[in-house]
Amino acid sequence: MQRFVDLTLNGISQGAIYAAFALALVLIWRSTRVVNFAQGAMAMLTTYVALTLIESGQPYWVGFAVALAAGFVLGAVLERLLIRPVEGGPELNAVIVTLGLFVALQALAAILFGSAYESFPAPFSLTGFSVGGTTVAFTPFNAFVVLAVLAVMLALVALFRLTDLGLRMRASALHQEVSRLLGIRVGRLLTLGWALAAVVGSLAGLLIAGGSLIHPAYMDPVIVFGFVAAVLGGLDSPPGAVVGGLLVGLALSYVSGYLGSELVALAALAILVLVLLARPRGLFGRTTERKV
Repeated sequence: MQRFVDLTLNGISQGAIYAAFALALVLIWRSTRVVNFAQGAMAMLTTYVALTLIESGQPYWVGFAVALAAGFVLGAVLERLLIRPVEGGPELNAVIVTLGLFVALQALAAILFGSAYESFPAPFSLTGFSVGGTTVAFTPFNAFVVLAVLAVMLALVALFRLTDLGLRMRASALHQEVSRLLGIRVGRLLTLGWALAAVVGSLAGLLIAGGSLIHPAYMDPVIVFGFVAAVLGGLDSPPGAVVGGLLVGLALSYVSGYLGSELVALAALAILVLVLLARPRGLFGRTTERKV
């Protein structure tokens, strides 16, 4: 029973990280209709920015804030310089650009920061809570991760459902010409969508790095599992991203604990295939025509 509880708590904490990355994918999809495969590499780069500041003597939270700000700027700049020229063309063009960007950013990080594994600090204790004399595998940092992801989910739901800005972002992504005729600054909103998604992605990078080792490719597993979580929950749904992340985290934790860690990647692929076959739009995806 204790093993099941530990695997469940580990699945929740890991699932929250996958959910954070899935939220970044959902945000950029809803605001620009682009799946950004460079999201993980962008998050990795901003995590190194935070680590550089922390190692120079700055407090953790200064590095945390600067990393999020760097993500905002990086997302906006990349959209302007690399994505804007291919907008309006075949959708595959943007996908190819983001794949190339993924490779380029990993190579840049290796050049600037090296390929060695480096320890990244955590803002809270990594020691599990004690319940009835038994230490459970859920730490204060894990609690921070879950609360941070829930806060981001609520913020995104409020943005897209309750604000005029969210409505204009959705309209710009779906009907650019009509939006321009209505006086909406489509270009600025697409840039904002990339910038905000990069902030959420940077948060995911910081959360997965906390208390562990990082290197230029440390986000690669999160990219895969976060994408599976986003597809499972539905690329249009922030709550779906969180639910999908938690379900993927729990499933992979059980597979690793009971069947072996070597089957984790296969289990993630099986989940993705099953979702695409049974419910391509995800658990929370809508099948009706979108209205904005």
